[in-house]
This record gives sequence, structure tokens and C-alpha cells, in this order.
Amino acid sequence: MRIDAGGKSIMSKSTYDKFYDSLSVAEKKDFDNEYKDLLISEMLFAAMAQDEVSVRELAADAGVSPTIVQGLRSGTRKNVNMKTFFKILGSLGYTLSVERDGVRFSFDMDGIK
Repeated sequence: MRIDAGGKSIMSKSTYDKFYDSLSVAEKKDFDNEYKDLLISEMLFAAMAQDEVSVRELAADAGVSPTIVQGLRSGTRKNVNMKTFFKILGSLGYTLSVERDGVRFSFDMDGIK
């Protein structure tokens, strides 16, 4: 934080903000997409660790290939269909909700096989 000539504090940009601001529009789009992939990977990794479930156990419970689970977990699998993703989430006990203007829709993962 810096202080201006009038004595008011000015927030300095973080290293992340400086980096992000330096990207072109195309680079920002790529960065944002990769960040979303990272979030999915981290969420899956954390959920599996919390439940102490292996890749093979989760895959068997969800009825999907271990290769798919491992790919999502490691961030190397970029595309997976929604049905497969719902199966994995449901096997971990998660629900999925979408919200717009205060209206929320939740998806029942148990019914997806």
C-alpha cells in the first residue's frame, strides 16, 4: 500500500494483477480456461483426500474409467461430458447447483447412472 500526496492510502496492484493485466485478450481467455481446469482438479483432489478414496475406487463407484478420474485429478483431461462429471460428483456425495438472479436449480446426482 502506498500513500498519495494528500495522505490517502493507495492499494498497490498485486503481482497476480500486474501479470493478468499484461496479458492480451487471447492470453486472458487461455489463462481463464486453464484456471477453471485447475479448480476442478483441485476440488476433485481435495474431495478424494478427504474421503480417503483412490482413483480406482472412485472410478468403480462412479462407473467410469480410472483414466478419466486420473485425468481430471491431474488436470490433463480437459474435456469430459456432463453425465460423466455428474457421476463422479455424485459418487463423492456432491450436488451441483446453478444460480441466476437469485434463482437456484439443483441437480440430483443420485439419478444419474
